[in-house]
Amino acid sequence: MVIGVPTEIKAHEYRVAVVPSGVEQLRRRGHTVLVQRGAGVGSGFADEDYKALGADIVDNVDEIWRKADLICKVKEPLPEEIRKIRPGQVIFTFFHFAASRELTESIRDSGCVAIAYETIVDQHGRLPLLAPMSEVAGKMSIQEGAKYLEKPMMGRGILLGGIPGVEPARVLILGGGIVGTAAAKIASGLGADVVVMDIDLYRLRYLDDVMSANVHTVYSTPASIRRHLTEADLVIGAVLIPGARCPTLIPREYLKLMKPGAVIIDVGVDQGGCCETTRPTTHDNPTYVVDGIVHYGVANMPGAVGRTSTIGLTNATIPYLVKLADLGFEKAAAEDPGLAAGINIAYGKITNKPVADAFGLSYELYQIKR
Repeated sequence: MVIGVPTEIKAHEYRVAVVPSGVEQLRRRGHTVLVQRGAGVGSGFADEDYKALGADIVDNVDEIWRKADLICKVKEPLPEEIRKIRPGQVIFTFFHFAASRELTESIRDSGCVAIAYETIVDQHGRLPLLAPMSEVAGKMSIQEGAKYLEKPMMGRGILLGGIPGVEPARVLILGGGIVGTAAAKIASGLGADVVVMDIDLYRLRYLDDVMSANVHTVYSTPASIRRHLTEADLVIGAVLIPGARCPTLIPREYLKLMKPGAVIIDVGVDQGGCCETTRPTTHDNPTYVVDGIVHYGVANMPGAVGRTSTIGLTNATIPYLVKLADLGFEKAAAEDPGLAAGINIAYGKITNKPVADAFGLSYELYQIKR
């Protein structure tokens, strides 16, 4: 199979979808890997590193899109990339369709097979390709939140951990999954007073057992969210429903309950976000203010730490990429139902129900050819 690895073109996206060691694994199995010149530079991998392990370095990205049977990316194709997609071509990347009707319809109309990292599940029902980026984003959410609480950044002028004689910041984390857990570890380690909210009592019991004494767990209801928003200096949106749009837990009217200069870091922005006033931003202009509350909505947070993120992501994706290359997506999906769950769109039809439901579009379960 011919596998194409183009350079990511999303603003400040420094990750790359395949590292040189991944090329080596694919080449040993007889596959051809086309890597766009410079694709790995943002993550610290030179063209020579790829070439030494068997990649073909390609200058013209159009050649990659034209020749590759399978395109492996990190972020969703942008409009100029979507125009290059061929019917039947397999695109393997993060899509987060539920956040964009335009992207969903464009990919559907392209006739390609869209396999989304974020909806692939393992034998335990976990999301193995999303997990490492959730860990990165969760940890980053606290360091970004600490920065934007500073007064020059329009925040409240609060030091996250406080000092002797001055109380620390209060951090509210909505969601106790991988993002929320990573965020709680960092926030508590810096000395903040942390509340984690979730609707899964078993998860809350687990977090109560393993977290330090300055992390408290609260069952999530609209009333408990409103109560804790009044005290929060920093709010982390860490909510995920696989494939679907995030539920709105903070409608705009709740912002008036918050302290002026409080910060919301909505990690789920690429799935629509859990705050009504969240909108996607970039690392160039990461924040904006609504009703006195600082909003951070960068949709590719892990891209800023490209080397860490790339290595973490590709550790998880390479077994699936090898399987897709060896067997083709049909046979691979037939053998691995968890991989089949990643097929969101195929040959002009939406095959993931939460994606279709997000926009009221038609849905058709994909019949895998065995």
